[in-house]
Amino acid sequence: MYFPLSAGARILSNPERVKVERVIEMVARHRPTVFFAVPTFYAAVLRETGRPAHRVDFSSVRMCVSAGETLPAEIFNSWKRQFGMEILDGIGSTEMLHIFISSVPGRCKPGSCGFPVPGYEVKIVDDAGESLPDGETGNLWVRGASAFSEYWRIPDLTARTKRGDWVVTGDKFFRDSHGYFHYCGRADDMLKVAGMWVSPVEVENALLGHPHVAEAAVVGAADERGLSFSVAHVVLRGNVQGTGKLAEEICEHVRARLVSYKVPREVRFCRELPKTVTGKIQRFKLRSGSSD
Repeated sequence: MYFPLSAGARILSNPERVKVERVIEMVARHRPTVFFAVPTFYAAVLRETGRPAHRVDFSSVRMCVSAGETLPAEIFNSWKRQFGMEILDGIGSTEMLHIFISSVPGRCKPGSCGFPVPGYEVKIVDDAGESLPDGETGNLWVRGASAFSEYWRIPDLTARTKRGDWVVTGDKFFRDSHGYFHYCGRADDMLKVAGMWVSPVEVENALLGHPHVAEAAVVGAADERGLSFSVAHVVLRGNVQGTGKLAEEICEHVRARLVSYKVPREVRFCRELPKTVTGKIQRFKLRSGSSD
């Protein structure tokens, strides 16, 4: 909110709990030029474009920005087809104050967060703090002048999070051969199935490619033997009903795109995913079984 003020720009803020119809109305009435939202909200706007009675006017917007959680490639591509605009995906944190990796207009790659923002250094390391080569998934560390000094009266947490002037973000990333950074998930959201690491983000993107899937979140569970497996929580489009046959079809859709151990063992249909007031998915509620 305060970065536009530093540039002398006007801010349009929604004081109410986020509802897609309300925000679409605000955009049409006030005609902002830059639009900020989380990925689940972009998906919600896209669903509205498929309803004949609802006109979605984003003609005033020249730039869209996403943060808060990873932006699936399926949403990026659908938005570009619908509105002719890229969504600039970025990642930041409270500890760094600012977005420190961001896509660049004209150089966006679907499924990628882009490149380090000028003034910040990032690296991907293993659990011992050693740098990893391109293509290998590891822990993201970042440093820059906006980094926090410490957690208030929690020295143990500060010691775990800071390594000199590097901040341990708790995010899993890899960098491709072209220098693009790719988010794989929070360290505590990553799944290990059959001894292999699984990124829920990758599985969710495959799920979103199914024509009946509007939203998806993948979390881990354990069977009676203590073996881990993945569960897909899915919101369906329109009036489509969740059935055992559809669940099998969705799993087959993922199996055609990913290796077998990444395919969810279960698909659970729900009316909506639990979210924060800003629209971020609350995965801990799905893990605890308190989804809707």
